[in-house]
Amino acid sequence: MNTETQTKIEAAVFRKLLEHLDSNKDVQNIDLMNLAGFCRNCLSKWYKAEAEAEGIEMDYEQTREIVYGMPYAEWKEKYQTPATPEQLAKMQQQQ
Repeated sequence: MNTETQTKIEAAVFRKLLEHLDSNKDVQNIDLMNLAGFCRNCLSKWYKAEAEAEGIEMDYEQTREIVYGMPYAEWKEKYQTPATPEQLAKMQQQQ
C-alpha cells in the first residue's frame, strides 16, 4: 500500500470514528477515559497538535467543534451528564 492510499484510509477511519461517537452521544467522555484512556477532548487536542505540526494554527475550540460536530458548550449542555460517584472513583484509581 502506498502512503497516499494509507492516508486516505486513515482519514476515512477517523471520520467513521467521529460518526460513531456522534451517534453514541450517551457514551460520556469519562466512560471513554475509564475504558480506553482517551476521549473526545483528547481527539481534539491531538487534532490541534497535528494541525500545528503542519503549520496550521487552530485553537482548541475549533478542533473540539470538529470532533463534537457542534460547539463544545452546546454539546455539553445537550448531552453531558454529571459524572457518577462510580465513574469518578474509577477515574481516580487510574490516575
